Amino acid sequence: MSSKHWISGCVCVLVASVAPSVTLAGTAYELQPMGRYATGVFDASAAEISAYDPTSKRLFVVNAHTVSIDVLDMQNPEKLKKIGVLDAKAHGKSANSVAVHGGLVAIAIEAQQHGAPGTVAIYRAADLQQLATAKAGALPDMLTFSPDGRWLMVANEGEPDDSYKIDPEGSVTLIDLADGVQNLRVQQINFSAYNGREAELRAAGVRLFGPKASAAQDLEPEYIAIAEDSKTAWISLQENNAIAELDIAAGEITAVRPLGFKDFSLERNRMDASDKDGVINLAQWPVLGMYQPDSIAVFRAGGKDYLVSANEGDARDYPGFSEEARIADLRLDTRVFERSAKFRDEKKLGRLKVTTTLGDADGDGKYEALYSYGARSFSIWDAASGGQVFDSGDDFERISAKQLGRAGFNADNTGQAFDERSDAKGPEPEGLAIGEVDGRRLLFVGLERVGGVMVYDITVPVSPVFQSYFNNRKFDELSLTDAGDLGPEGLLFIRGSDSPTGTPLLVVANEVSGSTSVYAIVAKQQENE
Repeated sequence: MSSKHWISGCVCVLVASVAPSVTLAGTAYELQPMGRYATGVFDASAAEISAYDPTSKRLFVVNAHTVSIDVLDMQNPEKLKKIGVLDAKAHGKSANSVAVHGGLVAIAIEAQQHGAPGTVAIYRAADLQQLATAKAGALPDMLTFSPDGRWLMVANEGEPDDSYKIDPEGSVTLIDLADGVQNLRVQQINFSAYNGREAELRAAGVRLFGPKASAAQDLEPEYIAIAEDSKTAWISLQENNAIAELDIAAGEITAVRPLGFKDFSLERNRMDASDKDGVINLAQWPVLGMYQPDSIAVFRAGGKDYLVSANEGDARDYPGFSEEARIADLRLDTRVFERSAKFRDEKKLGRLKVTTTLGDADGDGKYEALYSYGARSFSIWDAASGGQVFDSGDDFERISAKQLGRAGFNADNTGQAFDERSDAKGPEPEGLAIGEVDGRRLLFVGLERVGGVMVYDITVPVSPVFQSYFNNRKFDELSLTDAGDLGPEGLLFIRGSDSPTGTPLLVVANEVSGSTSVYAIVAKQQENE
């Protein structure tokens, strides 16, 4: 077996440090609204992912509702206006992602037929002229350029159809632009080297559980982060609770690393597990959380690469196969859960959604461990080893509870009900962005359900410091179409040297409200609490 195709990890619970509960005295960074563009289309994915071209000062925003990219003039961020459209309907049924580099705009487009190869269409940002197309894998979900501009990479999720009878392979499309757009070279990279090694992957802690699925079918790429030197890429495998590593020049997957589980029984990892108790109740529970990141990013500090993950969580829940259950519906092993009736109470743990694919190790139909979706946090990982160096613990729920209270704690993005998402994945961190401001490395994390953006200083990777939480959602507005930004999906940092204002900006595309917002990043003096 080639030493390059290796598996590392163990079935383990990862315990890490947690950010301070309050901002330190001194300067902290906050978001200040500047401008906003609204499509007027609600709950139809009319604003998902954005990308920015610094030369033309144009913002490109995925509008899945119209299978296109909205082109916004961003020369004045306070007055965003739509000036064009890149129509992707000729290439497929859904525009899923967009990326910009060196005056090129690339779009990932899903095929009309489930499981068929998708398409990457490349345009010139200045005049919106199509330059080339390339074949991608099944269900291209995200794409990104390498920092040096040579490579364009696509994460092809390869999800099954509803019946689970069609289950295409997950893959990564590697497009080499070294000889220009007109002479691009395309390579499809899959996980077939791990076929036949499913038992080994599972033993290491990688989740493989699709009905009759090979490793190549079951591993589903979600998001890609590329190292500063453009030599290595990391791919989040969300449903599999793992990260893959790719040697770009070799075009080869070199590792699949499991992420382990978060222990919600620890005091620093409290969560609200019920949507039926009528209160904000952050408590310790005998539950393990699968990190299952959506967005990931990479940064370099002290000569080492670190990955940051937004630990959203995701279940496979199809008519043909579902892993999802509520704890109240499971038989609990009373040797472990001596007071099983208490845990099955819907005001305690009974409503929490967990997977049926883990927790019954002896196969007797009784669960001796409980595994929920996501970690309700962000984490920082040593990119070389896969070891966790930091997790934000219960920060997101604790901070949003303090700031929003009963008006919006764990609310859904399409409803106003207090506590509505506590039984699922809580605030559900999904999108993230990293950028440097005043010599400090800042992390921005969007909370897909309750809304808003958490800001942290991650200059020191092992000890991030919370900065601020901004949420412009109007929780007292009865009409959701007038409630502000809902469902932050994609976050984009624009550095000061590229910004139309000469200062760093953050762009947030909001899937549910169909709006795109631009924020200034401002320094404020803070006091210890």
